[in-house]
Amino acid sequence: MTIRYVSGVLEEYAPVAALYRALGWDLLGLSTSDLETMCRQSWFVLFAFDGDRLAGMGRVISDGVITGIICGLGVHPEYRSLGIGRELLHRLTAQCEEHGVIPQLMCSEQLVPYYEASGFKTFTVGMSKRDKR
Repeated sequence: MTIRYVSGVLEEYAPVAALYRALGWDLLGLSTSDLETMCRQSWFVLFAFDGDRLAGMGRVISDGVITGIICGLGVHPEYRSLGIGRELLHRLTAQCEEHGVIPQLMCSEQLVPYYEASGFKTFTVGMSKRDKR
Protein backbone atom coordinates (compact mmCIF):
# COMPACT_ATOMS: atom_id res chain seq x y z
CA MET A 1 0.00 0.00 0.00
CA THR A 2 1.31 3.41 -0.96
CA ILE A 3 -0.42 6.41 0.56
CA ARG A 4 -0.46 9.54 -1.56
CA TYR A 5 -0.92 12.89 0.20
CA VAL A 6 -2.74 15.57 -1.79
CA SER A 7 -3.59 19.12 -0.80
CA GLY A 8 -6.07 21.44 -2.40
CA VAL A 9 -9.31 20.94 -4.27
CA LEU A 10 -10.79 17.57 -5.20
CA GLU A 11 -12.79 16.85 -8.34
CA GLU A 12 -15.45 15.13 -6.25
CA TYR A 13 -16.35 15.24 -2.55
CA ALA A 14 -18.39 12.04 -2.23
CA PRO A 15 -15.27 10.33 -0.78
CA VAL A 16 -15.21 12.95 1.98
CA ALA A 17 -18.85 12.17 2.78
CA ALA A 18 -18.02 8.44 2.85
CA LEU A 19 -15.09 9.06 5.20
CA TYR A 20 -17.26 11.17 7.52
CA ARG A 21 -19.85 8.37 7.63
CA ALA A 22 -17.16 5.77 8.40
CA LEU A 23 -15.89 7.96 11.25
CA GLY A 24 -19.40 8.60 12.62
CA TRP A 25 -19.00 12.31 11.89
CA ASP A 26 -22.22 12.64 9.89
CA LEU A 27 -24.41 13.62 12.84
CA LEU A 28 -25.09 17.08 11.42
CA GLY A 29 -26.42 15.64 8.18
CA LEU A 30 -24.01 17.64 6.03
CA SER A 31 -24.46 17.19 2.30
CA THR A 32 -21.61 16.49 -0.09
CA SER A 33 -21.98 20.12 -1.17
CA ASP A 34 -21.60 21.27 2.46
CA LEU A 35 -18.43 19.19 2.82
CA GLU A 36 -17.05 20.64 -0.41
CA THR A 37 -17.72 24.17 0.87
CA MET A 38 -16.10 23.26 4.20
CA CYS A 39 -12.96 22.07 2.43
CA ARG A 40 -12.79 24.91 -0.08
CA GLN A 41 -13.15 27.53 2.66
CA SER A 42 -10.44 26.00 4.83
CA TRP A 43 -7.00 27.61 4.82
CA PHE A 44 -5.33 24.27 4.05
CA VAL A 45 -6.76 20.80 3.38
CA LEU A 46 -4.79 17.59 3.12
CA PHE A 47 -6.10 14.25 1.87
CA ALA A 48 -4.50 10.79 2.17
CA PHE A 49 -5.36 8.43 -0.68
CA ASP A 50 -4.75 4.73 -1.11
CA GLY A 51 -5.18 4.55 -4.86
CA ASP A 52 -8.57 6.20 -5.45
CA ARG A 53 -9.80 5.52 -1.91
CA LEU A 54 -9.78 8.33 0.65
CA ALA A 55 -7.99 6.87 3.68
CA GLY A 56 -7.88 10.04 5.76
CA MET A 57 -7.86 13.81 5.78
CA GLY A 58 -7.32 16.90 7.89
CA ARG A 59 -7.87 20.63 7.62
CA VAL A 60 -6.52 23.87 9.00
CA ILE A 61 -8.76 26.86 9.47
CA SER A 62 -6.77 30.04 9.93
CA ASP A 63 -6.41 33.77 9.50
CA GLY A 64 -3.04 32.98 7.92
CA VAL A 65 -1.24 35.26 10.38
CA ILE A 66 -1.40 34.07 13.99
CA THR A 67 -3.28 30.84 14.62
CA GLY A 68 -4.15 27.77 12.59
CA ILE A 69 -6.70 25.40 14.07
CA ILE A 70 -6.17 21.81 12.98
CA CYS A 71 -9.55 20.13 12.64
CA GLY A 72 -11.36 17.37 10.84
CA LEU A 73 -8.31 15.12 11.20
CA GLY A 74 -9.48 11.57 10.77
CA VAL A 75 -8.39 8.25 9.33
CA HIS A 76 -10.79 5.63 8.00
CA PRO A 77 -11.07 2.78 10.56
CA GLU A 78 -9.65 0.31 8.02
CA TYR A 79 -6.47 2.41 7.76
CA ARG A 80 -5.77 3.11 11.42
CA SER A 81 -2.47 2.27 13.12
CA LEU A 82 -0.55 2.63 9.86
CA GLY A 83 0.92 6.07 10.63
CA ILE A 84 -1.44 7.95 8.31
CA GLY A 85 -2.91 10.14 11.05
CA ARG A 86 0.53 10.99 12.38
CA GLU A 87 1.74 11.89 8.88
CA LEU A 88 -1.33 14.04 8.24
CA LEU A 89 -0.74 15.81 11.56
CA HIS A 90 2.94 16.31 10.75
CA ARG A 91 2.15 17.82 7.34
CA LEU A 92 -0.66 20.04 8.67
CA THR A 93 1.63 21.30 11.44
CA ALA A 94 4.49 21.87 8.99
CA GLN A 95 2.19 23.92 6.73
CA CYS A 96 1.31 26.16 9.67
CA GLU A 97 4.90 26.55 10.82
CA GLU A 98 6.12 27.25 7.27
CA HIS A 99 3.80 30.27 7.20
CA GLY A 100 4.54 31.46 10.75
CA VAL A 101 1.14 30.34 11.97
CA ILE A 102 0.86 28.71 15.42
CA PRO A 103 -0.77 25.27 15.05
CA GLN A 104 -3.45 24.53 17.63
CA LEU A 105 -6.17 21.92 17.98
CA MET A 106 -8.95 20.72 20.21
CA CYS A 107 -9.48 17.06 20.95
CA SER A 108 -11.30 14.73 23.28
CA GLU A 109 -9.49 13.79 26.50
CA GLN A 110 -8.70 10.26 25.33
CA LEU A 111 -6.68 11.69 22.40
CA VAL A 112 -4.50 13.98 24.53
CA PRO A 113 -1.63 11.43 24.79
CA TYR A 114 -1.70 10.92 21.00
CA TYR A 115 -1.26 14.63 20.33
CA GLU A 116 1.23 15.09 23.17
CA ALA A 117 3.43 12.48 21.48
CA SER A 118 3.55 14.85 18.49
CA GLY A 119 4.62 17.84 20.57
CA PHE A 120 1.28 19.42 21.43
CA LYS A 121 0.63 20.57 24.98
CA THR A 122 -2.64 21.32 26.75
CA PHE A 123 -2.99 25.08 27.15
CA THR A 124 -6.64 25.96 27.64
CA VAL A 125 -10.14 24.66 28.05
CA GLY A 126 -12.18 24.32 24.88
CA MET A 127 -15.88 24.96 24.81
CA SER A 128 -18.62 24.63 22.23
CA LYS A 129 -22.25 25.54 21.93
CA ARG A 130 -24.35 22.74 20.51
CA ASP A 131 -25.72 23.18 17.04
CA LYS A 132 -29.52 23.22 16.96
CA ARG A 133 -29.93 21.65 13.50
